[in-house]
Amino acid sequence: MITVVGTGTGAPPPEDVLAGAELVVGGQRHLDAVRLPDSAERIALGPLAPALDTIAEYVAEERPVVVLASGDPGFFGIVRVLAERFGPELLAVRPGVSSVAAAFARAGLPWDDAVVVSAHGRDARTAVNVCRAYPKVAVLTGPGAGPAELGAALRSYDRVLIVATALGSSEERLERVTPAEAAARDWGTAVSVVISVAGQVALGPVRAHAGLPLPPAGWALDEAEFAHRDSMITKFEVRALALARLGPRPGELVWDVGAGSGSVAVECARLGAAVTAVEKTPDGVERIRANAVAHGVDVRVVHGAAPTVLSDLDDPDAVFVGGGGQELSAVVTACARRARRTVVVALAALDRVPAAREALTGAGFTCDGVLLQSSRLAPLPGEVTRLAAANPVFLLWGVRPPAHSEGVAQ
Repeated sequence: MITVVGTGTGAPPPEDVLAGAELVVGGQRHLDAVRLPDSAERIALGPLAPALDTIAEYVAEERPVVVLASGDPGFFGIVRVLAERFGPELLAVRPGVSSVAAAFARAGLPWDDAVVVSAHGRDARTAVNVCRAYPKVAVLTGPGAGPAELGAALRSYDRVLIVATALGSSEERLERVTPAEAAARDWGTAVSVVISVAGQVALGPVRAHAGLPLPPAGWALDEAEFAHRDSMITKFEVRALALARLGPRPGELVWDVGAGSGSVAVECARLGAAVTAVEKTPDGVERIRANAVAHGVDVRVVHGAAPTVLSDLDDPDAVFVGGGGQELSAVVTACARRARRTVVVALAALDRVPAAREALTGAGFTCDGVLLQSSRLAPLPGEVTRLAAANPVFLLWGVRPPAHSEGVAQ
């Protein structure tokens, strides 16, 4: 049997469990903090594979093993690795208080309305984009993904960062800082959790489930759901296919370039992605912001003309290009050079299709497309119905081959 004990932010490990252990595995600080039997073998965790092999030897001989871990070892912890190697039936887990629960408790906040993401040993982009998209997020930090890095990535967002350091120790502290303040400091290695809160939103709505909010009940919303100018909006039929090809999801960043009303940007944000909308007209910028507020999502709006303004933005996972004009080829080329996964382009003019397609294929994307032509039901006098044709739209999409999705050209 392997007994997994959570320590650090809750009660100390039970002495009866430690007293009977023949092998004790844990971080050096965990081993130093407890009284172990003189006869017990100790393994201070470094590389995990050798420790697992030694545990396997003791398990095969039915000798008791204790693994010490931080907080709740079943929450982004070692229980997963042990269950995969030895099976859950061989584990007796005695969880402590998770560092996330402890951080929220110290801050006096509930966390059933928070999204939790780990940046420990993982790509920090996911944590950053989740913080951009959601109003309350807890980040389990790691090297290269601490308060300074999160703060630098969130400078242009209305966020407060609550930094929990050395939880469960005599040096424990909790600090509330702006992203700019976080980015300017050296936080060391003792930070446990960073909580990102949007503005003054400390309490979210009451929910019946925890974690990520439920996805929207529908998408490709009717144009009437958005403020727009003179029907200058991506129609819902086009938007439906564009969203399917963009594949917006939590942890990713989407650009909406030439955003207009921001309908695509808002829909991507409703589906959980972090979104940056680029729009060159001042009235369009205000319209996008109003639509984002109306739908309860956070869309970063950048006022400027593409492709010039794109150079200051973080690399996106997916891009929607909705604006046209003489700069279309240059805009699509710039987006394709930066996009990690896909670029979708909507075009009303047939003459611009070849240049857009060439820009996508020239950047190494596989390209496909379709002409969308729909007719909507429209009433006529006499309680009869006709079909009203909408303007045809070309939709092109380029997909970066998986082998090239990393190391995108800058």
